[in-house]
Amino acid sequence: MNYLKRFWKFLNEDTWYSWVVFMILLIVVIRFVFFPLLSFATGSSLPLVVIESCSMYHESNFESWWEKNFEWYESKSIREEEFEKFPFKNGLNKGDIVFVWGRSDIKIGDVIIFEPNSDATAKNPIIHRVVSLEPLGTKGDHNERQLEKNNNANKIDETSIREDDLIGKSVFRVPAAGWIKLVFFEPFRAKSQRGLCK
Repeated sequence: MNYLKRFWKFLNEDTWYSWVVFMILLIVVIRFVFFPLLSFATGSSLPLVVIESCSMYHESNFESWWEKNFEWYESKSIREEEFEKFPFKNGLNKGDIVFVWGRSDIKIGDVIIFEPNSDATAKNPIIHRVVSLEPLGTKGDHNERQLEKNNNANKIDETSIREDDLIGKSVFRVPAAGWIKLVFFEPFRAKSQRGLCK
Protein backbone atom coordinates (compact mmCIF):
# COMPACT_ATOMS: atom_id res chain seq x y z
CA MET A 1 0.00 0.00 0.00
CA ASN A 2 2.89 2.31 0.82
CA TYR A 3 4.34 1.70 -2.70
CA LEU A 4 1.05 2.72 -4.30
CA LYS A 5 0.95 5.98 -2.32
CA ARG A 6 4.53 6.79 -3.31
CA PHE A 7 3.81 5.93 -6.96
CA TRP A 8 0.67 8.10 -6.94
CA LYS A 9 2.66 10.95 -5.40
CA PHE A 10 5.32 10.50 -8.11
CA LEU A 11 2.69 10.71 -10.87
CA ASN A 12 1.41 13.98 -9.38
CA GLU A 13 4.85 15.57 -9.43
CA ASP A 14 5.41 18.34 -11.93
CA THR A 15 8.38 16.74 -13.74
CA TRP A 16 8.93 15.59 -17.29
CA TYR A 17 9.70 11.98 -16.26
CA SER A 18 6.51 11.68 -14.15
CA TRP A 19 4.65 12.97 -17.24
CA VAL A 20 6.33 10.31 -19.46
CA VAL A 21 5.51 7.51 -16.97
CA PHE A 22 1.92 8.76 -16.75
CA MET A 23 1.54 8.73 -20.55
CA ILE A 24 2.97 5.20 -20.80
CA LEU A 25 0.63 4.05 -18.03
CA LEU A 26 -2.32 5.68 -19.77
CA ILE A 27 -1.50 3.94 -23.07
CA VAL A 28 -1.16 0.56 -21.31
CA VAL A 29 -4.51 0.98 -19.50
CA ILE A 30 -6.31 2.04 -22.70
CA ARG A 31 -4.76 -0.77 -24.77
CA PHE A 32 -4.99 -3.65 -22.31
CA VAL A 33 -7.98 -2.74 -20.09
CA PHE A 34 -10.31 -0.20 -21.74
CA PHE A 35 -10.36 -1.64 -25.28
CA PRO A 36 -10.80 -5.30 -24.24
CA LEU A 37 -13.68 -4.33 -21.93
CA LEU A 38 -15.26 -2.19 -24.65
CA SER A 39 -14.80 -4.99 -27.17
CA PHE A 40 -16.50 -7.46 -24.83
CA ALA A 41 -19.40 -5.07 -24.13
CA THR A 42 -20.05 -4.26 -27.81
CA GLY A 43 -19.47 -7.73 -29.23
CA SER A 44 -17.09 -6.24 -31.80
CA SER A 45 -13.37 -6.87 -32.20
CA LEU A 46 -13.05 -3.22 -33.24
CA PRO A 47 -15.38 -1.12 -31.03
CA LEU A 48 -13.99 2.26 -32.13
CA VAL A 49 -12.99 3.10 -35.69
CA VAL A 50 -11.30 6.21 -37.08
CA ILE A 51 -12.45 7.09 -40.60
CA GLU A 52 -9.23 7.23 -42.64
CA SER A 53 -10.52 7.84 -46.18
CA CYS A 54 -13.07 9.96 -48.04
CA SER A 55 -15.14 7.03 -49.36
CA MET A 56 -18.15 7.96 -47.18
CA TYR A 57 -17.81 11.73 -47.60
CA HIS A 58 -20.66 13.92 -48.89
CA GLU A 59 -19.27 17.06 -50.52
CA SER A 60 -22.60 18.92 -50.31
CA ASN A 61 -25.97 18.89 -48.55
CA PHE A 62 -28.15 15.80 -48.91
CA GLU A 63 -30.36 17.14 -51.71
CA SER A 64 -27.40 18.09 -53.91
CA TRP A 65 -25.59 14.84 -53.10
CA TRP A 66 -28.67 12.77 -53.97
CA GLU A 67 -29.21 14.64 -57.25
CA LYS A 68 -25.68 13.69 -58.28
CA ASN A 69 -25.87 10.04 -57.12
CA PHE A 70 -29.51 8.93 -57.30
CA GLU A 71 -29.25 6.86 -60.50
CA TRP A 72 -26.91 4.28 -58.97
CA TYR A 73 -29.04 3.86 -55.83
CA GLU A 74 -32.32 3.72 -57.73
CA SER A 75 -30.82 0.96 -59.90
CA LYS A 76 -30.56 -0.97 -56.59
CA SER A 77 -34.18 -0.06 -55.69
CA ILE A 78 -33.11 2.43 -52.99
CA ARG A 79 -35.28 5.55 -53.21
CA GLU A 80 -34.55 9.05 -51.86
CA GLU A 81 -37.18 8.88 -49.11
CA GLU A 82 -35.66 5.56 -47.98
CA PHE A 83 -32.10 6.91 -47.98
CA GLU A 84 -33.17 9.94 -45.93
CA LYS A 85 -34.08 7.55 -43.09
CA PHE A 86 -30.73 5.71 -43.20
CA PRO A 87 -28.21 6.20 -40.39
CA PHE A 88 -25.52 8.74 -41.33
CA LYS A 89 -27.58 9.90 -44.32
CA ASN A 90 -25.08 12.76 -44.72
CA GLY A 91 -22.12 10.40 -44.82
CA LEU A 92 -19.01 10.29 -42.67
CA ASN A 93 -15.94 12.51 -42.81
CA LYS A 94 -12.31 11.59 -42.65
CA GLY A 95 -11.23 11.94 -39.01
CA ASP A 96 -14.59 10.99 -37.49
CA ILE A 97 -14.52 8.34 -34.76
CA VAL A 98 -17.30 5.76 -35.13
CA PHE A 99 -18.62 3.58 -32.30
CA VAL A 100 -19.19 0.01 -33.54
CA TRP A 101 -21.79 -2.45 -32.25
CA GLY A 102 -21.28 -6.12 -33.09
CA ARG A 103 -24.56 -7.54 -31.81
CA SER A 104 -27.01 -6.22 -34.39
CA ASP A 105 -29.07 -7.36 -37.33
CA ILE A 106 -27.86 -5.73 -40.54
CA LYS A 107 -30.33 -3.84 -42.74
CA ILE A 108 -30.11 -2.01 -46.07
CA GLY A 109 -28.70 1.45 -45.37
CA ASP A 110 -26.66 0.49 -42.29
CA VAL A 111 -23.01 1.50 -42.27
CA ILE A 112 -20.93 -1.57 -41.48
CA ILE A 113 -17.26 -2.33 -40.86
CA PHE A 114 -15.77 -5.44 -42.44
CA GLU A 115 -12.43 -7.06 -43.19
CA PRO A 116 -11.40 -6.98 -46.86
CA ASN A 117 -11.61 -10.26 -48.82
CA SER A 118 -8.62 -12.60 -48.31
CA ASP A 119 -7.03 -11.93 -51.71
CA ALA A 120 -7.23 -8.13 -51.36
CA THR A 121 -4.03 -6.20 -50.69
CA ALA A 122 -5.80 -3.70 -48.41
CA LYS A 123 -4.79 -4.09 -44.77
CA ASN A 124 -7.40 -2.02 -42.91
CA PRO A 125 -11.09 -2.78 -42.36
CA ILE A 126 -13.55 -1.01 -44.65
CA ILE A 127 -16.52 1.07 -43.53
CA HIS A 128 -19.26 1.40 -46.18
CA ARG A 129 -23.06 1.44 -46.49
CA VAL A 130 -25.07 -1.76 -47.02
CA VAL A 131 -26.80 -1.77 -50.42
CA SER A 132 -27.75 -5.47 -50.64
CA LEU A 133 -28.32 -8.33 -48.19
CA GLU A 134 -28.14 -11.50 -50.28
CA PRO A 135 -25.29 -11.43 -50.92
CA LEU A 136 -24.19 -8.81 -48.39
CA GLY A 137 -22.85 -5.88 -50.41
CA THR A 138 -21.78 -2.33 -49.62
CA LYS A 139 -20.80 0.89 -51.35
CA GLY A 140 -18.98 4.00 -50.17
CA ASP A 141 -21.31 7.01 -50.46
CA HIS A 142 -18.54 9.02 -52.18
CA ASN A 143 -17.54 6.21 -54.57
CA GLU A 144 -19.00 6.10 -58.08
CA ARG A 145 -19.58 2.34 -57.90
CA GLN A 146 -19.04 -0.72 -55.73
CA LEU A 147 -15.51 -2.03 -55.33
CA GLU A 148 -14.92 -5.26 -57.25
CA LYS A 149 -11.68 -7.20 -57.60
CA ASN A 150 -11.02 -5.84 -61.10
CA ASN A 151 -11.90 -2.14 -60.62
CA ASN A 152 -9.56 -1.06 -57.79
CA ALA A 153 -5.83 -1.30 -57.10
CA ASN A 154 -6.31 -3.16 -53.79
CA LYS A 155 -8.51 -5.91 -55.34
CA ILE A 156 -11.22 -5.28 -52.75
CA ASP A 157 -14.56 -6.95 -53.45
CA GLU A 158 -17.48 -5.48 -51.52
CA THR A 159 -20.16 -7.15 -53.63
CA SER A 160 -20.20 -10.37 -51.59
CA ILE A 161 -19.02 -9.92 -47.99
CA ARG A 162 -18.67 -13.05 -45.90
CA GLU A 163 -20.37 -13.12 -42.50
CA ASP A 164 -17.03 -14.08 -40.91
CA ASP A 165 -15.52 -10.81 -42.20
CA LEU A 166 -18.19 -8.64 -40.61
CA ILE A 167 -16.87 -6.63 -37.64
CA GLY A 168 -20.00 -4.68 -36.73
CA LYS A 169 -22.38 -1.83 -37.42
CA SER A 170 -21.74 1.89 -36.87
CA VAL A 171 -24.12 3.29 -34.26
CA PHE A 172 -22.86 6.84 -33.63
CA ARG A 173 -19.93 9.10 -34.42
CA VAL A 174 -17.77 11.75 -32.81
CA PRO A 175 -16.92 14.26 -35.57
CA ALA A 176 -13.23 15.05 -36.24
CA ALA A 177 -11.91 13.50 -32.98
CA GLY A 178 -9.91 10.90 -34.94
CA TRP A 179 -7.56 13.57 -36.29
CA ILE A 180 -5.67 13.20 -32.99
CA LYS A 181 -4.49 9.84 -34.38
CA LEU A 182 -4.53 10.59 -38.12
CA VAL A 183 -2.21 13.59 -37.89
CA PHE A 184 0.70 11.24 -37.07
CA PHE A 185 0.07 9.01 -40.12
CA GLU A 186 -0.85 11.60 -42.77
CA PRO A 187 2.77 12.34 -43.84
CA PHE A 188 3.22 8.63 -44.73
CA ARG A 189 0.13 8.42 -46.94
CA ALA A 190 0.11 8.96 -50.69
CA LYS A 191 -0.13 12.67 -51.52
CA SER A 192 -3.58 12.23 -53.08
CA GLN A 193 -4.89 10.71 -49.82
CA ARG A 194 -3.63 13.40 -47.43
CA GLY A 195 -5.68 16.13 -45.82
CA LEU A 196 -9.35 16.89 -45.67
CA CYS A 197 -11.88 15.47 -48.13
CA LYS A 198 -12.79 17.63 -51.14
